[in-house]
Amino acid sequence: MSTKPSKTLETFPNPNPERDYTIHMEIPEFTCLCPKTGQPDFATFLIEYVPDELCVELKALKLYMWSFREEGAFHEAVTNRILGDLVAATQPRFMRLTGKFNVRGGIYTTVVAEHRKPGWQPPLKVELP
Repeated sequence: MSTKPSKTLETFPNPNPERDYTIHMEIPEFTCLCPKTGQPDFATFLIEYVPDELCVELKALKLYMWSFREEGAFHEAVTNRILGDLVAATQPRFMRLTGKFNVRGGIYTTVVAEHRKPGWQPPLKVELP
């Protein structure tokens, strides 16, 4: 298997498609370049999703996130692009992508983008005492 950056997002069949459950992932080593200065931007990405028929394969996700290292991108654009690519690959019931970018010019930026499959409603949360 390749250890080079890749835009290919591989998937595998959801082992429990009959059930709504949430997958949480944290990617603390994301980098891209500032499109204005060319300086590196660092971020942590949080992915939360309710899979439908497919789940994203983790090594492919790692190589995909690595593929942005030499690309210039505004925080808002790269967050929405990643969400769009993940949704296209997995067609989840729900997905939320949070990009928490490190400080730049004294400002921390957090971008949150979401996808909801038409007609899907989240189950009611059960609160236990």
